[in-house]
Amino acid sequence: MDVTSIAAVATQMSQAETGNAIQLAVLKRAMNVQAESAALLVAAAAQVINNPPHLGNAIDTRA
Repeated sequence: MDVTSIAAVATQMSQAETGNAIQLAVLKRAMNVQAESAALLVAAAAQVINNPPHLGNAIDTRA
């Protein structure tokens, strides 16, 4: 194995590691965005809407 092929393999490995690091960073960011969105959705669903006290006291049995 000559020096140029060793250098080429080292360069390819370095590029692969860089690509993997970038993909991992993008994945982590996407997961953080999803977690924030889920937290906002849960918070919005948990809000209780208080109706006025006169609603729900009478039932209309005629259709």
